[in-house]
Formats: sequence, C-alpha cells, structure tokens
Amino acid sequence: MIKRTFAYYYILTVFICCACCIGCKDNADKGRKIFRYNEFAGIASLDPAFAKNLSTMWPAHQLFNSLVEIGDSLTIKPSLATHWTIADDKRTYTFYLRNDVFFHDDAVFPNGKGRRMVASDIVFSLNRIIDPKVASPGAWIFNGKVDSLHPFTAINDTVFQLKLAKPYQPILGILAMQYCSVVAPEAVQKFGVDFRSHPVGTGPFQFVAWEEGQGLVFKKNPHYFEKDSAGNRLPYLDGVKISFKDSRATEFLLFRQKSLDFINELDPSFKDEVMTKKGELRKEWKGQIRLLTHPYLNTEYLGILVDTALPIVKASPLRFKKVRQAINYGFDRRKMILYLRNSLGTAAESGFVPKGLPSFNDSIVKGYSYDPEKAARLLKEAGFPNGNGLPAIKLLTVSVYADFANFIAKQLEEIGVKIQVEVVQKALLFEMTANSRAVFFRAGWIADYPDAENYLSVFYSKNPAPPNYTRYKNPEFDAVFEKAIAETNDSLRYVLYRKADQIAIDDAPVVPLWYDKVVQLVQPNVKNFHPNALNLLELRHTIIE
Repeated sequence: MIKRTFAYYYILTVFICCACCIGCKDNADKGRKIFRYNEFAGIASLDPAFAKNLSTMWPAHQLFNSLVEIGDSLTIKPSLATHWTIADDKRTYTFYLRNDVFFHDDAVFPNGKGRRMVASDIVFSLNRIIDPKVASPGAWIFNGKVDSLHPFTAINDTVFQLKLAKPYQPILGILAMQYCSVVAPEAVQKFGVDFRSHPVGTGPFQFVAWEEGQGLVFKKNPHYFEKDSAGNRLPYLDGVKISFKDSRATEFLLFRQKSLDFINELDPSFKDEVMTKKGELRKEWKGQIRLLTHPYLNTEYLGILVDTALPIVKASPLRFKKVRQAINYGFDRRKMILYLRNSLGTAAESGFVPKGLPSFNDSIVKGYSYDPEKAARLLKEAGFPNGNGLPAIKLLTVSVYADFANFIAKQLEEIGVKIQVEVVQKALLFEMTANSRAVFFRAGWIADYPDAENYLSVFYSKNPAPPNYTRYKNPEFDAVFEKAIAETNDSLRYVLYRKADQIAIDDAPVVPLWYDKVVQLVQPNVKNFHPNALNLLELRHTIIE
C-alpha cells in the first residue's frame, strides 16, 4: 500500500474543497446543503460487512441499500426489493427486485458510469458475509439459519431467492441489517481489503474522500432511485461531512458554534447544562437548539457469569440465584435514572426485552423493582443474613458508567451487599466478558433488528459469548425460545417470547438497569430529521434551511 504524505493529503483536501464543493471549511459549505456531524469514536471501515456498531452503521446506511429496510413503526418495508413471497413451507423467500437501481458512478465500471444492480449482486454480497476469508463480524447472522448448500440464488436479474434450513420468522429483520447491504462486486474484486476505504454501493450518497482521523466526505448520488411523494428525487441534501474530534467537550462546543448540525447522546459533563432532571430542554436553550428523544432498542444491564462449571464462578456468591435476585431488588432504578440520566430512559422493571418492541408487555413480564425488605429476606434465605458472611463482589465497568455503578454499590451496601467498583478500559472489559473472565460486569444490548429474538438469543445456551456473555443455560428457556423462533403467527410468537423472557429474568443472570432513549441535539434549521428506535442516521428526507 502506498504511504500517504502530508503533501498528498493537503492536495486531496484542497481538491475536495474546490472541486467537489463539499469543503472542510464552513465557508466552503455556503450555498450547499451539507449535513455535518462528528464521530468521536472514529470509523473503522466503510465496508458494510464490518458494520458492527453505530459508528460504522451510520455511514453504511448512507452509502448502501439492502433488500428490505426497517420502517418508522419497526415494520419491514421494501427497499431494493419491491415485494416478496414466502413458500408454504416457510423456508423459501422469493424477492422481486427494482429494475431502476444503479451503482454509484465509479472508475471500476466502463466509462466510469455505474451499472444496473441485479440479483447476482445480492448473491455475491450475502455470500461474502459468510465467507471465512472475509472474516465479517456479521457472519453469525446466517449461522444455522440458511440452507447449507444453496442459501442464495439469482433466478434471473430481477428475482432473488433465499432458502432457510428451517422456518425462521425474524429473517426479514436480519436482511434489513447493514451487514446485508448490496455492494458492487467489481469494486470488491479490484480493491480487496481496501474496499473499506473505496466503497461503491447504491445508496443516497456516494463516497468522495476520507482522510482518516480528520474528515470524511460524501456527496449526493444524482441517480438515486427513490423519490418523494411529489416525484422529487431523494436525497434533498447535497452531501454529508463527518469530523473525528475525539472529545465530547469539543463536539459540544462545535455544535454550539453551529459547526455541527446535530450531536448524538449527551456527555454527563454537560447534560445538566442543557436538560432538566425531568429530561426537558432548559428554558435558556429553547429556540436555540432542538432536543429530540425517542425510545431506543437498547437495554443497559449488569451481567452475571452463572456457569458453575467455571472455576471463577464456583467461588462466587453470585452462583446463588437468591443473591442475584437480592441485588436486583436492592437498588432504586427510578431514582438512578432521574438523577444520573435526567429521566432519559425507563427503569427496567420488566424483562430483558426493551420497551419499544411489539412483544414488550410489562404487565405480563414481571421483573424487579426497588424492594430492600425483599432483598434482605432473599439474602437471609441464601444463608447471608444482613450480608453476614457474604464476601465483597467486584463489579467491572467502564469510566462513563462509573457513576451508575457507584450509585448501585452504595444502595446495595445498605442491605449488606458489598460491591467493589473497578473501572477498566472498554477493550479489556469486552475481552474479559467474551472469554468468561468477568463474573459481574456492566453491559448493554442494542437491537440488531427489531425482534425480541435478538435479545433472548443472549440467553440461548447454544450461543457462545457473544452473545451469551453470562453463559446462562436453562433447558426450559431453550425449548420455549426454539419454539418461538419457528412460530410464524406473530401473536403466538409474542406469547412465547414473553414466557422465555420471564424464565430468564426469574433466574437473574442479568440485572436490567434501564430501557434506553435516543437523545439528540439538532440545529433549528435542520428539518425532516427524526430519531428512530434503532438510532439509525436517516438523512434521505432531511432538509437544511
């Protein structure tokens, strides 16, 4: 790979500013409708096969399309496919494709003009996800689900067929994931691993340039296939510009200076400056910025390693279910959210499946609310009256969640449970939980697709870590879970989901904390910009006035 010099990047930046009219200075943006945001965590790849978190999913959503997508009400709607049929055996899905979708203009095509997308491109893209040579972190999405011999077939240019190993109702939700984006085979074959920085898709925006750690620029795809109700071609914006300031404070300052059009999430250091404890915008900010909130399919929780075959668990008091239940009853989730989250979220007093999913029903699935007397009784029944004889329990967390861990520790101390909060680096915590070396740890589960199966798979004993970080195993849960994912009737499947959720929550391998909310600050001149339950950055209809 050619080493890039400073001079090279300087010339490239000037070229972007002057030739593409999507500059790196705010002055260059005048007259152009450029949506600007900051990605403080950085972006690892623009290849959708590696879109494993929001920082990579957001740009992938601008550059690519999938067969189907998630609508505002979390229903599946067409995207590259106009419609589909499902065979009587519930194993064969046939998708009928649009014939007006073209890949972005790029030098990989003859004369640099993007060709029409066909069914074989979808076959290539989906096979690529499960190709061991690609090593996509999304390979798991088809594991044990699709036919082992011929999972993906192009019947002709406009008909694509998917075959399952057995009925699996959530498959449409999986096909809406960014992993399943359709890529241009010519670009992948030419650039190989460097496709990460030279993406070619069919999305509303197309790649211009990326100076890693500095900036990323997309421009409007003039040939995008979608139109609004009046027949105007989408998107309305001229481009997207992403910066990479690694400080939340700097990001907030840039937003206040109107150099960014929105920021996602509020850093604890300035949330009280902007919001009241009730989660409302403070009066001094009204008219200057907009605060957007929306239920977010994310459950924040504490995980507990429960596999007693592991030596690290054999010596832990958390091996006792009643101790785990006592911890669940021993602190006030509602007070914690009020004071530490400014009411941004709902106390997780039901199951693991979050508010916002159609199967969620907190009147049926009963979890844990603050009840110190019940917690004390459970500790006594477990053989630790008033916490006597109970050794200190280490809770691993990352710095941004330290306040929550300390709040919980302080309240649990009142019932005799001693918690030692230890702050570690995010990468270390992930490594420890993935390798079953953390007994008690902070975690969160964000929906990959809007189906409770995605959450309940966290407790399925046949799943490794991830997603089964707690190494939970219960044959009764497994049986209900397997029956649920094969059930094609939504109402009956939801009943089974709730039953499985109740089984798991009663066993308490987790301590649910809160069901999250999307929290965004947006400039007043940004219109048609709406948060959604998956927190995808949706810009097709966005307008900057």
